[in-house]
Amino acid sequence: MEYVVYIFGALFFFLSFVLLFAYYRTRHAGMLLMAVAYGASAGLAIVIMHWWPLLAGFALVWILRLLGLDPGLPREPSQ
Repeated sequence: MEYVVYIFGALFFFLSFVLLFAYYRTRHAGMLLMAVAYGASAGLAIVIMHWWPLLAGFALVWILRLLGLDPGLPREPSQ
């Protein structure tokens, strides 16, 4: 079970770094919050070696997306 936590923790750290890079380029506050949520949940999961911080971080990111903090895709103007 430890290996699964390490693999998903590494994946969450990778997502965190990608979102931090995207925040650096776009300065969208939602990306920073999602990056912090992914990074904190990955760090906590690896430190206490349990799976629930990963689930909590994933749920928190989805809540942030539902609140509208995801930048979304640019849409074509309707004609």
